[in-house]
Amino acid sequence: MGKGASRGAHAAPRSAVRQRIDRLTREVAKFGAVGGMGLLVNLLVFNLVRSATDLQVVRASVIATVVAIVSNYIGFRYFTYRDRDKSGRTKELSLFLLFSAIGLVIENGILFAATYGLGLDSPLQSNVFKFLGIGIATLFRFWSYRSWVFRTLPAREAVASAESFLAEDRPTRQFQRVR
Repeated sequence: MGKGASRGAHAAPRSAVRQRIDRLTREVAKFGAVGGMGLLVNLLVFNLVRSATDLQVVRASVIATVVAIVSNYIGFRYFTYRDRDKSGRTKELSLFLLFSAIGLVIENGILFAATYGLGLDSPLQSNVFKFLGIGIATLFRFWSYRSWVFRTLPAREAVASAESFLAEDRPTRQFQRVR
């Protein structure tokens, strides 16, 4: 029997701290998956707009960022934070757009400073500073989205949701004990 074989019905429950760390780890992974897709959308649209139009670098970047914001909202609402409070969609969307706009300013401010302040405007340099700006803005977005936009359910609703899930799972669990 391997290490995992001794765990089962007699395993000690995880501590509250460990449960919070596990939840945060899952949240960061889901946020990263959606953010990774948003990064790809952002960079692809940015380079497409730059190569297909005569728009200035920062304007092309703002367009790409807006497209990525729309893509990310869909991913965050229906994947990363699908279990969060859905009662105030108008407020949620308003806050999402507000914090996304602040992230847009952070992201494109870095690109603006590199392009017009330092004169670094080759396609490679623009992509490097756009990527750096996205990274810094992502830290802000993660904090603001989880703190203000996609709020956790109140404890009473979370418990009711968990109890209904357990009630649905009960016949399967009883069958497994018989084995």
